[in-house]
Amino acid sequence: MLRFYHHPLSPISRRVWLGLLEKGIPFEPVIMNLQGEQFEPEFLALNPFHHIPVVVDGDLRILESLAILDYLEAKYPSPSLMPQERVAIAKMRMVQMVITNELTTKLRALLIASDDPESDRKTFKQITTAFDFLTEQLGDSAYFGGDDLSLADITAGALLPLQVRLGVKLHKHPAIAAWYERIMAREAWQQTEPDDETFAAWKQSLVMLIKRRQQKTVQG
Repeated sequence: MLRFYHHPLSPISRRVWLGLLEKGIPFEPVIMNLQGEQFEPEFLALNPFHHIPVVVDGDLRILESLAILDYLEAKYPSPSLMPQERVAIAKMRMVQMVITNELTTKLRALLIASDDPESDRKTFKQITTAFDFLTEQLGDSAYFGGDDLSLADITAGALLPLQVRLGVKLHKHPAIAAWYERIMAREAWQQTEPDDETFAAWKQSLVMLIKRRQQKTVQG
């Protein structure tokens, strides 16, 4: 059985978690506390970069969420989360990379209240630009893959719930808002969505970690 090293609040890990659930793949979850456990020799032997998620399948260990999702799709092709037509594949990859490079990178700014209004304005402008692009890719379809869920929806749907809970509004992008309601109603999302208490504790721990790192940078 697959072993899945993850943390329930990590949007990167949640991509794989959602993929496993949507495809109905049996797995053994190994929850990392991320308070130092990721630096232990046992885990560093799996991922020398001390990041989650990691999937271990027999003698094979796979790092990086998008690589893991591709592996799961190749090994467990049904139900499919991968379009077959080349344009649809390109669009799926574009959505995945925009989520990864343009939106996931804004989580830190959303977590920490800034004293610089211009910095906040820039963050939300960049998020809006990304949402404009996602709206274009979604079009009139139910999902980014058309009528059926795809890896693009998995990747976007792992992040946007966190962003919404951190204050990002979707009302100016009604197609994305409708898509968001659609995926949040799915069983896999219901199963992986944290309750308010768990979310608040996760947010507080991350804010404290970011502030400690900022202090070390100033002092160093």
